[in-house]
Amino acid sequence: MCPPLSEPVIVPVKDKAPVQHPLPLAFVHGQALLEKPEDLYIPPDALEVILESFEGPLDLLLYLIRKQKFDIATLPILQITRQYMEYVELMTDLRLELAGEYLLMAAILAEIKSRVLLPRREDATEDEEDPRAELIRRLREYEAIKEAAQELDVLPRQERDYFLSSAMPSDNCQPIRILPTVTLQELVLSFQEVLKRASAFEHHHIKREALSTRERMSRILERLRMDEFVAFGSLFDVQEGRAGVVVTFLAVLELVKESLIDLVQAQPFADIHVKAKSAVEES
Repeated sequence: MCPPLSEPVIVPVKDKAPVQHPLPLAFVHGQALLEKPEDLYIPPDALEVILESFEGPLDLLLYLIRKQKFDIATLPILQITRQYMEYVELMTDLRLELAGEYLLMAAILAEIKSRVLLPRREDATEDEEDPRAELIRRLREYEAIKEAAQELDVLPRQERDYFLSSAMPSDNCQPIRILPTVTLQELVLSFQEVLKRASAFEHHHIKREALSTRERMSRILERLRMDEFVAFGSLFDVQEGRAGVVVTFLAVLELVKESLIDLVQAQPFADIHVKAKSAVEES
């Protein structure tokens, strides 16, 4: 009998985290180009050309030609033209202005290559400009215009980033002004300022008639009948001394307690004003 076969031994293999490699930007003469040049802008929907010696964005191809890293004489212009026409059909409803930019590029490439391949004229001088220099000049102009267009596109644009409103306010619309409430602390601080001014006039004591809080309340209400708003500090007569100031202050507090007057401010920390309470507000 044959000995029984041993069970296969399964050796656990540690999981290896997948390594994500960056996708190449283009292939130039079979070599992958991973990083984009810092001084080159490639639109998101750039035209991708697939040639024997180059595969990638047309913007990068023009960049390499301008940097003299790619021979324009080896470019198959016919293939670029065919791929451009397919690109135009695809981008008609998306970004037609970008297709127009690439039309200019393809036309420049065709012109420059024809001037490179055609034999030179017999009467041509040695100082005649190299066709590649003309391409470089035009590409630099194109890049400058494209950078300016990008800067303008960032600026706010009417009907895209903001819209004008033609609504007119109603004639019956009245602004509602909400006055800040007067706190007890602000009232006390204002009263202290009046006391300071009153103490400056107390040089000698003169016997005066007894001051009445009710009489002072009537005087304040009488003044409010003539003026809608009265400054809080103007209610006090510092020449009456501390006694007159205290009586006036008590009269103001009593009027507020009886809901006959209101203390208001135009804005926080502004001067306090006194106004008579209307019948509508009392209700």
